[in-house]
Amino acid sequence: MAPHLRLFFALWPSDTVRLALWDLGGRLHKTWNGRRMKPDTLHMTLAFLGDTPADRLDELRVLAAGVQTSKFSMELDRASCWRHNKVGFASPEEVPQELTLLAHGLEDALETHGFAFDERPYKPHVTLLRNTRCTTQVPFVPVTWAVDEFVLVSSSTAEQGASYKLLGRWPMKPASS
Repeated sequence: MAPHLRLFFALWPSDTVRLALWDLGGRLHKTWNGRRMKPDTLHMTLAFLGDTPADRLDELRVLAAGVQTSKFSMELDRASCWRHNKVGFASPEEVPQELTLLAHGLEDALETHGFAFDERPYKPHVTLLRNTRCTTQVPFVPVTWAVDEFVLVSSSTAEQGASYKLLGRWPMKPASS
């Protein structure tokens, strides 16, 4: 059987944004408990492919290079939980149009090229806690994220939790004026 990789496209935060998200996760953890995500795993998934044949990696890189997208900024100004899976997250109250266009553009390209991916409605978020419950609102300073690239990531799970390896980066074009 050919080797497979567990893959997803994502927004990968800068060190500054990652630190702000890590701090927010700590703030939420004090009230909501649960298990904090490791700082080096914080990201916003754009499209989750799951197990994908490793020999199609170059095709994915070409596909990603063809996705047209512009730089944008967003405010992660909402902290909440999904009770069904006990995930605590940060998300934008107002989703930037460029983010929606990027996620849908990737999905369209994946579909055109015959890649399987998670087709649930796109809900942009950064997972900060697992096995948690939102017991009360926690005030926090919104995290501003200037997005200028997206990435392809390989995920592997070990006893210590998930680890990620970046397999490609694609810069976004300057925002049109």
